[in-house]
Amino acid sequence: MRLAVKNLIRIGAVCGTMAAIYSFPSMAAIGPGFTEGSYVATITADSVNINKSGDSEEVLLTVKAGSEYEVLDDLGNGWVKVRVNDTEGYLPVSGNAMVAQVGADEMAEVQQDAVESSNSYKRQQVVNYALQFVGGRYRYGGSDPNTGVDCSGFTRYVLQNSAGISMGRSSTAQSRQGVPVSADQMQPGDLIFYGAGSSINHVAMYIGNGQIVHASTERTGITISNWNYRNPVKIVNVLG
Repeated sequence: MRLAVKNLIRIGAVCGTMAAIYSFPSMAAIGPGFTEGSYVATITADSVNINKSGDSEEVLLTVKAGSEYEVLDDLGNGWVKVRVNDTEGYLPVSGNAMVAQVGADEMAEVQQDAVESSNSYKRQQVVNYALQFVGGRYRYGGSDPNTGVDCSGFTRYVLQNSAGISMGRSSTAQSRQGVPVSADQMQPGDLIFYGAGSSINHVAMYIGNGQIVHASTERTGITISNWNYRNPVKIVNVLG
């Protein structure tokens, strides 16, 4: 829990045999620009589901104890609307979280953590999308992993359909997009290019843990390999 916390509110806290249940002060929808006097929900349960909407039990995300979320609104009846990645979710607070009013510095930390979490989440979604095609057919000139695809066709298809990012058709063209990064900076979703010298003839997507997914050869198809199975000549971040 953060040190500079005031007006701590526990919903569903138990003292002895009496359950003390409190609600928020009245809060209109709190926008992301409001910092001083805003609220943060800290998860206290081992795990809890944050729902996609207030009138549905469809799960947006399952979160663990210690996770923190900016509170956007008090919905009453033990529910709050919180910022989750680049969207909003609905958190049942009772028995699951503590809500505290924090100052501008603390809220800035929470919001920065949320930006980083959102980027990691987006990257993992891209990787998960790519991995569903493992075992698919390699086809030179192909552009759809459902029917056969080559290396650049694969990365182009994945980034367009999972992240809305338009890529060039060839591996050389794709290597000119995004921001070059070093091997110790690369993250899941980054593109790794291979070739001889400065000549690029293959592209793969980094998926983490020292591995890539790529449309490799006609024999292996779309497969997972070690990221340095060949000598990488360039690594590019196109996801921001």
